Amino acid sequence: MTTEKATFGAGCFWGVEETFRALPGVKSTAVGYAGGTKENPSYEDVCSDETGHAEVVEVEFDPQATDYTKLLDVFWANHNPTTPNRQGPDVGTQYRSVIFYHSPGQKAQAEASKAALEKSGKHSRPIVTQIESAPKFWRAEEYHQKYLQKRGQTHCAI
Repeated sequence: MTTEKATFGAGCFWGVEETFRALPGVKSTAVGYAGGTKENPSYEDVCSDETGHAEVVEVEFDPQATDYTKLLDVFWANHNPTTPNRQGPDVGTQYRSVIFYHSPGQKAQAEASKAALEKSGKHSRPIVTQIESAPKFWRAEEYHQKYLQKRGQTHCAI
């Protein structure tokens, strides 16, 4: 079986991971940091809002069982893509809305889905989601992995 990777930033990575982890066709998830300047950043580094990293979820999926478009639909439906550097009570560049694509096909699909969402009129404010080539993914500390599952929770309490 050939798998593909998808990487999304949509606020605090605990809830984002749980949302993607539950999808059919998703083989594994990992939370981490991407898009910044510091090598091997820690959670504390990223929370300083000085490294430029976003909290992200790297999703490994079977493209025969689910396609990238479905992952994009879930991404858009589960956060507010109109708030720059913020999701709910979490504020900072680490909580920005970002899609890190792993291929030209993913880039084209991400751009098309963003354009369709903008055109739909679902949001009254502009979509601020960044679409960028996937940089190095830095896996977060083990206590962050499957954080909500380890605590018997399905979502973050805001």
